[in-house]
Amino acid sequence: MGVVVGFLLGAGLFCVWWSFWVPGPPRERRADGWVVRTQDLLVQAGAPSVSPGALVATSAGVGVVVLLVSAVLVRSVTIATCFAAIAALAPTLLVHSRARRRRARLRDAWPEVLDHLASGVRAGLPLPEAVGQLGERGPVELRDPFTRFAHDYRASGRFGDCLDRLKERLADPVADRIVEALRLTRDVGGTDLGRLLRTLSTFLREDARTRGELEARQSWTVNGARLAVAGPWVVLGFLATRPETAAAYNSLTGALVLGAGAACSVAAYRLMLRIGRLPEEERVLR
Repeated sequence: MGVVVGFLLGAGLFCVWWSFWVPGPPRERRADGWVVRTQDLLVQAGAPSVSPGALVATSAGVGVVVLLVSAVLVRSVTIATCFAAIAALAPTLLVHSRARRRRARLRDAWPEVLDHLASGVRAGLPLPEAVGQLGERGPVELRDPFTRFAHDYRASGRFGDCLDRLKERLADPVADRIVEALRLTRDVGGTDLGRLLRTLSTFLREDARTRGELEARQSWTVNGARLAVAGPWVVLGFLATRPETAAAYNSLTGALVLGAGAACSVAAYRLMLRIGRLPEEERVLR
């Protein structure tokens, strides 16, 4: 009897162990990976031709150049490494800044786009023509993507494929909702598209007004926090021109002080961004 119980126990343990090695169904590729998010960010920054790999290579190149130049000028590897790390972050920060400013401009432009579309639908224009006219009558910031949509539709006549390419060029959650509403209306028909566009336009105007008030109130706090983070490193840059400062930071203690300062700066900056961040709509209708 004990042999049977031991055998059953061993078989059960073997089945449990084997279950961890049985391949499951293939996982779908996540649409919110770093490459996808970075590519959307580059499109929003107005640099759709730049790939995430090129951005990483540029950051690494800038960091290496600053490291070599700083090492020659200040003769301190630890200080040069800190400045190189800061310089390597500059391209990414620039992209984020440009994307943020462009999103703010488009936030005021989308209601006008919706008004043009609603007017075209109410006038009885075909959907492709109403969308293509935005390349001539729409906001200046958005004319190029809609002009290319009109060219694509004249060349292929495939409304759905042209809408997909338009979404890739815009990389905006509001554009995703508009495109999917147009696609649904084109596929199944309906008479509520004009009402939907007008409702969305009203909602976006209220959101832009509220967000503008909040950003105006917190701008001085955010700018003050950024200045507080950058201040110590600017002072370090001036002090690094003195030989005794470079010699002090070349030691193990100096490296630990710089490392602790860098960690505190990064933690404080990330905390500031987390506290002052306004909710951003994500792209769920890719």
